[in-house]
Amino acid sequence: MFAHNKRLQYTVRVAEPNPGLANLMLEQFGGPQGELAAALRYFTQALAEDDPGRKDMLMDIATEELSHLEVIGTIVAMLNKGAKGELAEATQEAAELYRAINGAGNDSHVTQVLYGGGPALTNSGGQLWTAGYIDSIGDPSADLRSNIAAEARAKIVYERLINVTDDAGVKEALGFLMTREVAHQLSFEKALYSMQPNFPPGKLPPRQEFARVYFNMSQGEGDMRGPWNSDEQFQYISDREQQLAVDGGSGLPETALTPEQSVAVEQMAARTASDPQSNPMTGAELGSGQLDADEPAGRTS
Repeated sequence: MFAHNKRLQYTVRVAEPNPGLANLMLEQFGGPQGELAAALRYFTQALAEDDPGRKDMLMDIATEELSHLEVIGTIVAMLNKGAKGELAEATQEAAELYRAINGAGNDSHVTQVLYGGGPALTNSGGQLWTAGYIDSIGDPSADLRSNIAAEARAKIVYERLINVTDDAGVKEALGFLMTREVAHQLSFEKALYSMQPNFPPGKLPPRQEFARVYFNMSQGEGDMRGPWNSDEQFQYISDREQQLAVDGGSGLPETALTPEQSVAVEQMAARTASDPQSNPMTGAELGSGQLDADEPAGRTS
């Protein structure tokens, strides 16, 4: 059960309307790294979680993300406030009104006309929000790692939004939201490492003969060695032959067929075979108008 409190989690202060900036803020309202995606990601994970501690944490953070959605949506609405009234009441000449809502040359006029200046469930480029942003897989060790990455991406987007505005009130609110991403990331990290073991994700163990092998597939200038491929951690394989058919087989596809299936496959291959000795005239050549007058004899159409 949810209950709404009319007071925001963080006070939003906007110095002046700015439709262009409002449009950029939509990235954290209806974008892939935004607050709605985060809230629904953690909410659906919480519903399926069997561990009481993780369930409580996920529900707490999911609910807080909804409060962040309210904060960022309020910022969008306040930045659009003046243009919203001007657009609704047609208080300016058409050209002046267009320039006003077009902001700094981005697509803010689209969100103004389509959504009336309210926070739209789109990203800053107009892409509609989609449930495809939610990548939960139902395994806590995998989902917690994904959550950690999601919070990291959201922090980076907030940093970029902070860098594009000089509105002190907006920067302060965005700084709070950015900081909460860090706090959530820490909670998810603690929850992940409280599970022992937590790597690799899932239950089935990896095949040991391949689990500590590093294949140097991209070779040439720029080859680097580090902890990600060190001899202490991995068997480092650069030899091209050793990178092929590592199972010890032929490396060629092998399919077991019944005798009847084998006959059918052979018949199909014979019927659809290409003649490597042919040089047929093609429609592309006929249509090009550039056929050589001395075409070799024997070309057929």
